Amino acid sequence: MSPFTLPEYADRLTPHGLTNIGTVYWNAPTSVLYEQAIQRGEGWLAHDGPLIVHTGKYTGRSPEDRFVVEDDISRDTVRWGKINVPFPEERFERLLNRMYAYTQRLDLFVLDCHVNADPDYRKPIRIITENAWHNLFARNMFRDHHPPGEMHGGEPHFTVLHMPGFQTNPWIDHTNSEAAIIISFKMKLVLIAGSRYGGEIKKSIFSVMNHFLPDEDVLPMHCSANIGADGDSALFFGLSGTGKTTLSADPHRALIGDDEHGWSKNGVFNMEGGCYAKVIDLSPEAEPEIFATTKRFGTILENVVFDADTRRIDLADRSLTENTRASYPLTSIPNIKPDSVGPHPNNIMFLTADAFGVLPPISRLTREQAMYHFISGYTSKLAGTERGVTEPKAAFSALFGAPFMPRSPAVYAEMLGERVDEHNSTVWLVNTGWTGGPYGAGHRIAIKHTRAMVNAAIRGELDDVDFEREPVFGLAIPERVPGVPEDVLRPRDTWTDKQAYDKKAEELAAMFHRNIEQYAEKTPAEILDAGPIAGN
Repeated sequence: MSPFTLPEYADRLTPHGLTNIGTVYWNAPTSVLYEQAIQRGEGWLAHDGPLIVHTGKYTGRSPEDRFVVEDDISRDTVRWGKINVPFPEERFERLLNRMYAYTQRLDLFVLDCHVNADPDYRKPIRIITENAWHNLFARNMFRDHHPPGEMHGGEPHFTVLHMPGFQTNPWIDHTNSEAAIIISFKMKLVLIAGSRYGGEIKKSIFSVMNHFLPDEDVLPMHCSANIGADGDSALFFGLSGTGKTTLSADPHRALIGDDEHGWSKNGVFNMEGGCYAKVIDLSPEAEPEIFATTKRFGTILENVVFDADTRRIDLADRSLTENTRASYPLTSIPNIKPDSVGPHPNNIMFLTADAFGVLPPISRLTREQAMYHFISGYTSKLAGTERGVTEPKAAFSALFGAPFMPRSPAVYAEMLGERVDEHNSTVWLVNTGWTGGPYGAGHRIAIKHTRAMVNAAIRGELDDVDFEREPVFGLAIPERVPGVPEDVLRPRDTWTDKQAYDKKAEELAAMFHRNIEQYAEKTPAEILDAGPIAGN
């Protein structure tokens, strides 16, 4: 009898409402999950060892199918609207019971793990999946996996019930499609149905943490983080595709974490235990550390195309989606900080992929500008990161992560401002998007130039450089950066048609002004005045 499939494990799921189920694989190691995934036809073994999986029509997050149960805990703390759509308790209970019925006689995979690297804020979680590869995904992405026999009798802070084979019925369940991602803070449960996209698992748990951590005086952040040899840490905020993973994976700086962090009185800490990197067009020259993970046992390659005969992958093939992904544990990166914690940050980078091509590639923000851009969260949704997004689209996502922040943006923004003031952190706005014109006419800013600018800022090489004020957005642009052509620093200089640039810049500035209006009531005047000069 395998120690991962003892008969009594099924009984231990009874408190979760799961009865009459099949074999339970509890805290199975990577090799066992590989075997089960391949035997069950969930994926393929690639050349060099990764596990390849395809997720069907759901190749990105499905925000239209995400709900929060309206209950005694969430009613007065969640900012209800398009992002946090209320779901009645009684409907959730009926839907949950239908999912319980679906699990009858089903084999299940259970993982006990933790989020939050700082022991002062660590939270145990339990991930229950019907597919082996989703359990391996959770094993990659979360922390502190336990051997069989440990934590089985413990009480997890939150549980994820992941059943992509169960499809909801909009007529019965009042959902928007066959998929649903529903968070119940009262029941400490996340229900995921209908979608095999792995990202829904990690993002749902981080949404939970982002709701509860402010009550412990911890600022939850959608950002990556790294630390230098001298102990200086840096944060990289940004939505999917803006470069958080790429820029924080620096061979000269140790990686604290990839995507989600907390900032407490102790400093910063990683919430997760792995990376979930975009790999479309990944190259060994530009991103050697991430590229190496695509050739390693334990990595999950999501929606990556491969040759059926040779089992060799093609990272340039986007026929399934632009949003091809690699899931791998932090230990796959050679240069990491093992405890995943760091001091209060010296530098904070706001990453934006500007599809308009008008924002400078790097600019230093005043305290008021930092707050303005944090609340605004301007970026472009990139192809494939959400269902229906096929080309870059200008968008505003408060806090550079609004889909995962259940509370009002004012709660998180106030916490960031307090910490920036207390620790004298320098905030930079970094455009990793287009230059020389908008999407379709210009081109993406070279990653080597972005790296040079970010590294110069972090190393203090811009401290003694003169800055000039850009006239449309009021941003301070360095007059020179080592290793970067000067014309690259000034976006207007990269456009052939200067009048077209001026028009596009005014258009984007007006979008900023319209967007900030929804937060004007709770935002101090000095922050509102720190927005674009033009466009009113």
